[in-house]
Amino acid sequence: MSDLSQIGAAVIGTGFIGSVHLSTLRRLGIPIVGVLGSSASRGAERARALGVAKAYGSLDELLAEKAVQVVHVTSPNVAHYGQVKAILAAGKHVICEKPLAMTSAQSAEMVAMARASGKVAAVCYNTRFYPLNQHAHGMMKAGDLGDLRLITGHFHQDWLAKETDWNWRLEAAEGGPLRSVSDIGTHWVDLTNFITGQKPVSVIAELATFIPERQKPLGPVETFTTSKGATETRKIETDDAATILLRYGNGGRGMMSTSQVSHGRRGLLSWDISGAKASVAWSAEHPEDLWIGHREGPNQILLRDPSLMNPTGAAAAFMPGGHPEGFADTWAAFFTQVYRDVARGGRGPDSTWATFDDGHYEMLFCDAVLSSAASGTWAKVG
Repeated sequence: MSDLSQIGAAVIGTGFIGSVHLSTLRRLGIPIVGVLGSSASRGAERARALGVAKAYGSLDELLAEKAVQVVHVTSPNVAHYGQVKAILAAGKHVICEKPLAMTSAQSAEMVAMARASGKVAAVCYNTRFYPLNQHAHGMMKAGDLGDLRLITGHFHQDWLAKETDWNWRLEAAEGGPLRSVSDIGTHWVDLTNFITGQKPVSVIAELATFIPERQKPLGPVETFTTSKGATETRKIETDDAATILLRYGNGGRGMMSTSQVSHGRRGLLSWDISGAKASVAWSAEHPEDLWIGHREGPNQILLRDPSLMNPTGAAAAFMPGGHPEGFADTWAAFFTQVYRDVARGGRGPDSTWATFDDGHYEMLFCDAVLSSAASGTWAKVG
């Protein structure tokens, strides 16, 4: 194993997901050189709260820090494009939150710049790193499931189910014209693309905004938290939910839905794949179980156990069977792979993290969803 303790990291963004990045880096023994907040004062305040020694006053100051080799971008979507371009131009590796950019034109430029830089450039689709998702990827790659026929599933949450719930993602100027699709739907699309080796080539989509007006707090609100202070009424134009039909390149078909207003669903990401030989299904609410379906034999439930899994799945597991792994462990497996590639100087042959090309595809997918929702007809991806 490479010595990851010799690679210095900095994190842009100090909210919920920024703190996830920080805790994971600490777990892996990767030095955290500093953080950059939305303002110098906010960054300093959050650095103290998170136990980080240094808060940068600007991106330029961060990029001038020679001890920083990898920069994690966890800022609002609107900032990704400019920050990532500056990071790559400074000769540093980058791990960027999704969606990669605000538009596919921006993400295309980011792909080209990442390729030209020769640096590791990863997108944070961490759900790939639940070990049983890696195992399912290995099953499909080995031909155990046969060709993709049908895939169904969804990603449902409830954290924006009330008109008093607020987050910067609600506003198109900060998060982009799509919300439930780009914020969580692209997780589902990336994950299922990774598992099946197939991508949707066309979509027909319907978007819904069930809460057209919300109460925006006058002060800051972190993701998955609420504010009890003064508010102002804001009109909402981004999607609370979506239903989408999918056509895949190999002739397969799919159906997916997204929702951020489904009461009681904290983070239900699920998929069900029907192949020509067998079926397989998984849910984030039960991440230790993989259902495998057969026509001419008993169905199976594979519990996450490295000793029973294929090499791809076993490589993503930290704990032996009977010792549950969850959301935080996906980040550890993801970062471990990326930082090993940073240490070796490029993407390894067995690496499975999402690239900027994957992130760009998700932007093209979102373009197609918007086009289809506007026209009421099928739209091609790309």
